[in-house]
Amino acid sequence: MTLPVCFSLNVNDAVESVEASPETPLLYILRNDLSLNGPKYGCGLGEGGACPVRVDGRSVRSCTVPLGAAGTRRVTTLEGLGTPEHLHPVQAAFIDETAAQCGYCLNGMIIATTALLNRNADPDEDAIREALRHHLCRCGTHMEILAAARRAVAYSRAERTRRSTPDDISPKAAKEVSP
Repeated sequence: MTLPVCFSLNVNDAVESVEASPETPLLYILRNDLSLNGPKYGCGLGEGGACPVRVDGRSVRSCTVPLGAAGTRRVTTLEGLGTPEHLHPVQAAFIDETAAQCGYCLNGMIIATTALLNRNADPDEDAIREALRHHLCRCGTHMEILAAARRAVAYSRAERTRRSTPDDISPKAAKEVSP
């Protein structure tokens, strides 16, 4: 094992300094050093889907990414997506669909859905299923999770419409005059 090195990580838009071996899994740094408990330890092999984070917008399995590979890339965990006052549309959709039982898999499902929406603003059912197919839910809430992902697409679409609509025109009025 390599001797510890000081790293500066960009995590949830804050620069964090940690000292660890470059081979240390990013998951361990996030949970143990930075107290970010969104990503979960599932299998340690990148198979279960409980540990994902976004790195430069892409969903990656943090249990298989060494700290040294994270470098200066932008890491976003579940905690960095939104706030309790202003939830990310995906977080709101999962809450609204009550898409959880034990909640262990939710981190990965939410991160995968946000990464999907990052690269495809209007995914169809096949794209949603493909994005979530490697995430395991042992409680069997797959139908609710898929419903939450579909709702997240709708929420994101509404958010984009709201942002592109002038303040003096309501989204409803804008929809009525749109072709």
